[in-house]
Amino acid sequence: MIAITILGNNSAIPAFGRNPTSQYLQTTESSFLIDCGEGTQIQLSKYKLKPSKISHILISHLHGDHYFGLIGLLTSMSLLNRKQDLHLYGPSALKDIIDLQLKVADTTLNYTLHFHSLKEEGVIAQTKKIEISCFKVQHRIECWGFLFKEIKNPRSIDIELAKSFEIPASYFEQLQKGEDYHTKKGTIISNEAVTIAANTPKTYAYCADTIFDISLIEKLKGVDLLYHESTYLKDLEERAAARYHSTTHQAATIAKMAGVKKLMIGHFSSKYESIDPFLNEAKEVFNETVLAIEGTCYKI
Repeated sequence: MIAITILGNNSAIPAFGRNPTSQYLQTTESSFLIDCGEGTQIQLSKYKLKPSKISHILISHLHGDHYFGLIGLLTSMSLLNRKQDLHLYGPSALKDIIDLQLKVADTTLNYTLHFHSLKEEGVIAQTKKIEISCFKVQHRIECWGFLFKEIKNPRSIDIELAKSFEIPASYFEQLQKGEDYHTKKGTIISNEAVTIAANTPKTYAYCADTIFDISLIEKLKGVDLLYHESTYLKDLEERAAARYHSTTHQAATIAKMAGVKKLMIGHFSSKYESIDPFLNEAKEVFNETVLAIEGTCYKI
């Protein structure tokens, strides 16, 4: 299970009750923060999401609406006597920014902050339940997207059947990996006889700020839920391109061409008071579209 709660869905400036970008992703094992715009701490409190549960923070790029809330969150965690390690991922310059902010405030964190610089595409983190990869997106400055993929054993065991064949529990791990069982008498019990194929792992892709870029399609192919920025409505395609952002139709086109199951759009420009037209326009191209609504939890 992957669940994403939207903390902020607006672009550069907070407006109309909408906050800059931030998302809280949960699995049965861990919690992750994706971007940390201004107001993220308040949103976490408002929606009763515990910062203490966050094990990894991922920052897509160094435009303020995606990380200006970070130093406040890091220091608050320390003031609240956090002890567990925290892993922070982002462009290399982010470390210098955080180090300077801590230095001038004469602040030492109570916990160990591990900084991981994003330098190349590929797997950047793995827990027992989730694997996280990063990929480049095209924005005015260095910018990254993130792909979350469930880790599952390829097979699940039919416990009663396994017991009926007198297969010891100590061999269950090998069964989950697809191996057959050889009895002491030399009989082979096929793996398929006592196991069930696992469900396809769930996937979530987060496309941070990006121009319309069809090269993303291969990286996003078939994901269960795709978040793609949609800063402008379709009539402002030229402005979107000039500012390295995307429109409703462009985000929906990427989703359609990548064959994703569902699209979520956000990063709405502060020029729009109502965001309802974003949904209407995106659905003209890709019907399985939802808006990133603050406080809403989207489950995969």
